[in-house]
Amino acid sequence: MKDIYLGLMSGTSMDGVDAVVADFSQSPPSILAHHQQAIPAKLLKQLHGLCSPAANELVNMAEASVEVAELFAQAANAALKLAQLSPSQVRAIGSHGQTIRHFPELGFSLQIGSPSHIAVATQIDVIADFRNKDMALGGQGAPLVPAFHQAMFSHASEARFILNIGGIANITRLIPQQALLGYDTGPGNTLLDQFYQRHHPEGLSYDDKGSWGRSGQCLPELLTQLLNDDYFKLEPPKSTGREYFNLSWLDQYLQQPRFSLAQAADIQCTLHHLTAQSIAQQLQQQRSGTLYLCGGGDNNEFLLELLTEALPQLRLSRSSELGIAEQALEALAFAWLARCFIEQQPGNAPSVTGATRPAILGGCYPAN
Repeated sequence: MKDIYLGLMSGTSMDGVDAVVADFSQSPPSILAHHQQAIPAKLLKQLHGLCSPAANELVNMAEASVEVAELFAQAANAALKLAQLSPSQVRAIGSHGQTIRHFPELGFSLQIGSPSHIAVATQIDVIADFRNKDMALGGQGAPLVPAFHQAMFSHASEARFILNIGGIANITRLIPQQALLGYDTGPGNTLLDQFYQRHHPEGLSYDDKGSWGRSGQCLPELLTQLLNDDYFKLEPPKSTGREYFNLSWLDQYLQQPRFSLAQAADIQCTLHHLTAQSIAQQLQQQRSGTLYLCGGGDNNEFLLELLTEALPQLRLSRSSELGIAEQALEALAFAWLARCFIEQQPGNAPSVTGATRPAILGGCYPAN
């Protein structure tokens, strides 16, 4: 059997499911197929609701978990068809599932999307539940991709920074002769998307290219207050999610009289500055290097302009320059994590998550 794995990923932005089929017999891995599957509107609304306390949560979660698994399986089977492969040619699927709660302070993280349902529907063994082993060892359970970034992108002489701007933004520091470091910087697209949807309930669910945000003016006093949140002051290891950075978090600031009459476009502009500044503050001490972008925020032109302005000492590029397409990168990471499990190799990085030791992550859900 070839060294072929399939990765499935849906992030905190919930903008769709990515399925990647990859051959790891070469480096970097060869991507044989990449398929993106949209999340149906009804399921998306249900998933958004599950990220916050509500009535009848257990029944809603059970229903959504099966639907997410079916959607993941559809994406996997579509990717297999594109790659012209049979299930028997794939060693395993690495499924991240859909995160609905992440509580590192409690040592708990919950991803739904039943791995057994995926295994049955694809006829391929599934490796899943990657976060909780790291958390059992005292780690954050996130982010998991820095160890993958190190395996794929580290360089002997160049400082490289991998920035994934999903719902939450996370950064990986690959600096020669320094320990691997990676953590969530704070909100990526999640506040931008949620605030946009509040004021644009019809049509697109996101601020295309940041155009609406660009039309407003940044509110410096609001930005200062947002950046003063305790999360931004934490030292790594640290991780967060949309259960923290959401509209309720934002509204506690907007309810102040000084902001209650602010134009919505000005608030959206300020949220763009929040994402850019919370990222840039983590890199302003770096004198040189390249910042490689990936994730959905990679398409937000206004956000990228703000990052370029805030980090003039760094060269901005994209992960495709390193041989892996931006939108395929995270799904590929979970294919890699599945491979680590099958090969019985550690998938976490204690310097990133804070776990007490390296560990084999995940559990196996056989197809047979």
